[in-house]
Amino acid sequence: MSDASAEPAATRRRKPPPIRTDWVSKTLAGLLLGFSLSIIASGLLMTRLGDMPLPVSGQLAMWLVPPVWLGVLSLVYFFGSGLRAWAWLLGANAVALGVWWLLQQGSAA
Repeated sequence: MSDASAEPAATRRRKPPPIRTDWVSKTLAGLLLGFSLSIIASGLLMTRLGDMPLPVSGQLAMWLVPPVWLGVLSLVYFFGSGLRAWAWLLGANAVALGVWWLLQQGSAA
């Protein structure tokens, strides 16, 4: 009979890591900040589609929101913590909003 303590450390089964409890904060970050990021992405697309008729460009911009939002919501769980998810998504929102603002300033001149 072999004793478990006699096995080398490399062959012992490791205890699986516990379930992370910050999935709620990650989900909220994906829902709230992912939605705002998708709306900003839609606005960015609208600034580039100025020569297209409004019914067509409006539909394209409208249908851009769900894939971007759901993409962010599904990728948010790869962040190490909920705080990192909030920080990175806030930064992405700020950058996207800044780009949108710059494009709006350029098109107004």
